[in-house]
Amino acid sequence: MAERRKGERVTFERGIAAHMMGIDGTWRRDCTMEDISETGAKLTVEGSVEGLHLKEFFLLLSSTGLAYRRCELSWVNGDQIGVNFLKTGEKKKKASRRTAAET
Repeated sequence: MAERRKGERVTFERGIAAHMMGIDGTWRRDCTMEDISETGAKLTVEGSVEGLHLKEFFLLLSSTGLAYRRCELSWVNGDQIGVNFLKTGEKKKKASRRTAAET
């Protein structure tokens, strides 16, 4: 597979245990973070991702949920997926414009 990632990547020898969770909290999957960059990560997902809303979801990096990244699906290859990290405020900017337009 051709390298498409813009940032420098850190690869984990054994992977890092993490969890994926729907934005609305209706689903959760265990996963292993294989590598990470400033802009995204490669995950190996336990169980099927079929039927999950992966347009936007959380990648939980701690058991308490205090360390997380908001993600969107980039690619799927079997049980591995690529995700792009969404920057803080991307959705808020759109909401702010909508609110300003309504008033």
